[in-house]
Order: sequence, then structure tokens, then C-alpha cells
Amino acid sequence: KTLFRTKVSGMRIEKKAAKSFGRRLRQLRQERGWSQEELSTRADISKNYIGEIERGENNVSIHYIARLAAALSVTMEEMFHGL
Repeated sequence: KTLFRTKVSGMRIEKKAAKSFGRRLRQLRQERGWSQEELSTRADISKNYIGEIERGENNVSIHYIARLAAALSVTMEEMFHGL
């Protein structure tokens, strides 16, 4: 299960990374007992976009990752922990 192969289970590397990041974001949000709407408000990111990120539908930019990390009170490194 490495992100450095050209394909993983038929998925392109970018899609695999986006899905992994989305799962991590959902985990951090749920640990706090927050809804997507709560995270959306705290990070000033649309609720729809939060959902898309969590489902791995978007390759989120570093700008949004920083906003999410600040809202969740975690470091950027913690956003990627376990991926």
C-alpha cells in the first residue's frame, strides 16, 4: 500500500492520496464531534467542499490544508499522520 507506485488497485496515485487525506480529515473532524458544517464555519470553507475533500473527490491545495489545520488546532504534519 504505497503511494509511490504508478497505480494502486487500479486507482491513479493522485486519487489514492486524495482519498487517504479525506479519510484523515474526517477522522480529525469526528474526533472533535464536529459536523461538516461546524468545520466549514471554523475553516471558512464551504460545507460542500469539505464533503468533497472527505470523499476524496478533490486534490486540496496547501492553502486549504493550512486553513483546515488551523481550524482543527493541529499542525500540518498532523494532517498527514498515518497516510
